[in-house]
Amino acid sequence: MPYFPLALFALLYAYASFAWDLPLLVGAAYLVTSLTCFVAYAIDKSAARAKTWRTPEITLLTLSLVGGWPGALLAQQWLRHKTSKQSFQWKFQLTVALNIGLFAWLAWQFGLGRA
Repeated sequence: MPYFPLALFALLYAYASFAWDLPLLVGAAYLVTSLTCFVAYAIDKSAARAKTWRTPEITLLTLSLVGGWPGALLAQQWLRHKTSKQSFQWKFQLTVALNIGLFAWLAWQFGLGRA
């Protein structure tokens, strides 16, 4: 069930792409921010193991909010990082919901303008 938001977003993105001819730049932006976010999680996981300076949670959450949440979700699952910290998880899930909601609204607005 942790991958449900990815599946939902993939369907929403596919619909917006086909129905409203969503620019490829949108997908590229999600890919770049997701890769950046994944790397940030990997660096933070490594720092946690080494007990050195950590990436602030607000940085990870901000990266998620601006579109990096797919990479963050994959990093959480594959690297087993930040999955058990409930105070972080509810904030992360909020960033996912806000980003998907904003994406849907913007894609719909963009689509109406092109219809």
